[in-house]
Amino acid sequence: MSPRFPAVALFDLDGTLLDSAPDMLATVNAMRAARGIAPMPLHALRPFVSRGARAMSSVAFPDWDAEAVAAAVPEFLQVYAGELGKHGQPFDGIDAMLDALEAAGSRWGIVTNKPEGLARDLLPMLGWHARHGVLIGGDSLAERKPHPLPLLHAAEVMGAKPEDCVYVGDDARDIAAARAAGMRSIVALWGYRVPDDDPVAWGGDLLVDHPSDLVDAGSWPQ
Repeated sequence: MSPRFPAVALFDLDGTLLDSAPDMLATVNAMRAARGIAPMPLHALRPFVSRGARAMSSVAFPDWDAEAVAAAVPEFLQVYAGELGKHGQPFDGIDAMLDALEAAGSRWGIVTNKPEGLARDLLPMLGWHARHGVLIGGDSLAERKPHPLPLLHAAEVMGAKPEDCVYVGDDARDIAAARAAGMRSIVALWGYRVPDDDPVAWGGDLLVDHPSDLVDAGSWPQ
């Protein structure tokens, strides 16, 4: 039996489809500048992008306690909304992979912990607004990843069974959510990871080095 693409491919957004680290860097550096602090380099922030606004704020402002970091999240999101899509771009090979999925008759969607409104605003900038089958954000439902509900809801919207879907993500929460939802999963090794992460231990079905590998149906879990 020849290899086949999954009926439905679901993706995380930041660190999986989109290299949004430059947008995030512009955000935290604007916040630092407002406080008279010199800009930080991309390499210092990049590993934490998939961890969300609190994690990035903690890195950008290491002297802040947890309460101060939490209080800064609305500011982070407001500044980020102004930087949205201005600096980042899809990872090299993503567009070719999406083309291959569509050419094979597969459908795809996005399940992210980014606020849905911000994710939805990004899609026209990327040319994806008319191509994706579903978009679930971190505030779309009562639960967010690593809970399986967003993935299960995405499958339901797409009219697919969980076992007919594959979820691709670059964070342990992505793989945990896929496993709990009964979906096969791919660890996107090209994404964002902190130094002590061990993606092998996450329990994904496959670990893939580069988006271009997923242009080949044989690189997907069968």
